[in-house]
Amino acid sequence: MSRNRRPAHRQPDPVEQTDIQQAEELQALARKYPQDQEELLTEAAEFYNRADQHERALALFQQVLDGDCEDPHLIQAFRIDTLWNAGRTDQAREAAEALRRQHPADAGPWEIIAEMFESADHLHEAADWFTAGVTHLLGPATPLSLDFVHDAAQAHGIEMLVISRHRVRRRLGQPCDDLDQLAHDLYASRPAQLRATSTLDDLHNPELRDAAGNDPQTLIASIEKLALEVEARRATLSRPRLTCALFWSPDEFAQLLATWSELADHYGTEHHEHTRHVERMLQRLSDEGEPHLGIAHGTVSDFEHFTCEENLSPQDGDTRAHYAADLATRGQATPWPPPRNSPCWCGSTRKYKKCCGNPAAT
Repeated sequence: MSRNRRPAHRQPDPVEQTDIQQAEELQALARKYPQDQEELLTEAAEFYNRADQHERALALFQQVLDGDCEDPHLIQAFRIDTLWNAGRTDQAREAAEALRRQHPADAGPWEIIAEMFESADHLHEAADWFTAGVTHLLGPATPLSLDFVHDAAQAHGIEMLVISRHRVRRRLGQPCDDLDQLAHDLYASRPAQLRATSTLDDLHNPELRDAAGNDPQTLIASIEKLALEVEARRATLSRPRLTCALFWSPDEFAQLLATWSELADHYGTEHHEHTRHVERMLQRLSDEGEPHLGIAHGTVSDFEHFTCEENLSPQDGDTRAHYAADLATRGQATPWPPPRNSPCWCGSTRKYKKCCGNPAAT
């Protein structure tokens, strides 16, 4: 198994880097680790965009597209958004129509272009892109129900598109249709901690938005919050999804077995056995060609809350897999393997190469 992986990008704590410096550092990493070029150059382009260096960002997006691009539709969408922000709106529109004719199979490109139009107050075009994305991903003849969305391969992306579409249509003052009702149902089915308001209409109330506009401080706060949400969403879209193994620290492992003793049938009773099992599983997945692996760090209290909110059985293996995926989406997972000379992922004070990364240990 190859362990020639690039180290995670870290900024030195003592010196705060500018956006341009971070972009240039990422470009240097891309030259050193060509197997990760798409991810690194995409992130570098976003830093150039933050610095209003749109032409440099466009050049990087084009470099990614000209190479062995794994997700060309997503990269095209980022490039189109950059064209728009650079003031080249005619080119952006032309490129957006060309992208639409390619029928992207993922939600990300549809969401990015729709939000581009929405941010420019071209609401009818935004609504059209949200609708086209939902129709394409669900299929025109699919029943508009929670079950069909939740069972779809692009379930989370479809939910984002449907709910975003509702937001734009509320701003346009358009009457509720079947997709809007689906948006209400999807929002209501979310766990309570993921709902900012009791109903979707409250969340997307144009009157509240207009009221905020009369108070500059409230408006600024709303814009900052939206910008952070969009940035987080785009960061998630631009980075590869991790396939995660669920790991429990020694204290959490002991509490886990004390709470659900039957889980010993899966994990065993010794923590070192659990640790070796996690490393072996990730090595096997890597050997099978899985490109983006990670370790999700679970806690018993959070796991118990997750199973209650989702109405799932803690003893079910699928539940633990869903929990690991949920931790990854919340940023509570770390890429695997760590650099050979970095601290081991298991929490010991030893280097990875002398701990779980030691072939003799597995």
